[in-house]
Amino acid sequence: MAVERDLIAAIVASDAPALAQLRAVRVLALPDWCIAAGFVRNRVWDHLHGIFPPRAPADIDVLYYDASDLSKEREAECERRLDALLPGLPWQVRNQARMHVWKGLPQHTSTSDSMIYWLETVTAVGVRLEADDSLTVIAPLGTDDLLGLRCRPTAYGRTRRDEYEERIVAKRWKELWPRVQFLD
Repeated sequence: MAVERDLIAAIVASDAPALAQLRAVRVLALPDWCIAAGFVRNRVWDHLHGIFPPRAPADIDVLYYDASDLSKEREAECERRLDALLPGLPWQVRNQARMHVWKGLPQHTSTSDSMIYWLETVTAVGVRLEADDSLTVIAPLGTDDLLGLRCRPTAYGRTRRDEYEERIVAKRWKELWPRVQFLD
């Protein structure tokens, strides 16, 4: 597992815009933070498909966990601060301590815990830039599917099968990454 996480970290580290975005988020000093979803998945799949430079994700999903402040206002303030640091990027900051509400689930215990309730395994991977500039990969469901070019629903995603399938079509993953296998 360490080798796979190292490969993901190396792919992200080789992308100067990704590192600049990670540095900007690190400035916010958010608790239990990472950038996840398409930020990681797209870069890894582009790399494995020989697409250089990687395509920019539709949004930059910044996650953090702070049960002491569940306000949307804090998320909006973080987005404003990030836009001041790196203007014009599609920042999307979300406190994972409140994401359970709209899913009708018990409150999550951490950023990593919240990611297991995403629709597909390959999206539940994030990275955080540490103070020493090393990258930590957060992958509560592992990295095998992402690196193996396999997309499958999470346990939660299997309970929302229509949403999972609609998402794959809407995001054009089969077209963008033709080597990915879509499994059950």
